[in-house]
Amino acid sequence: MNIFVGSLPFSIEEADLRESFEAYGAVDSVKIITDKFTGRSKGFGFIEMSNDEEAQKAINELNGATVQGRAIVVNKSEPKPEGERRSFNNNRGGDSRGGYGGNSRGGDNRGGGDRGGRY
Repeated sequence: MNIFVGSLPFSIEEADLRESFEAYGAVDSVKIITDKFTGRSKGFGFIEMSNDEEAQKAINELNGATVQGRAIVVNKSEPKPEGERRSFNNNRGGDSRGGYGGNSRGGDNRGGGDRGGRY
């Protein structure tokens, strides 16, 4: 089962998070999500546990628990439906979210049609 853990202290390490969940069973993986530019924790992560009963017990026991002075949120991770995912890598046609070119709100000299970009 994939488990979402939110409201994490920014200073927590993956090893510390693993230790908290291993009290309930075997942990397959731990991933704290970080900002790709700064490397700083975004305050949430994911735990993978193969035994669903152990994972559910960890969720029940750890949701709302205090970790380094913060009450964490723990629940089963549900994947977003495909229509709700945002991909910025496929955004080369340009819109206001930062692709190359774009509309009148931005862009650069790489194109973007007759409404945007610098000439």
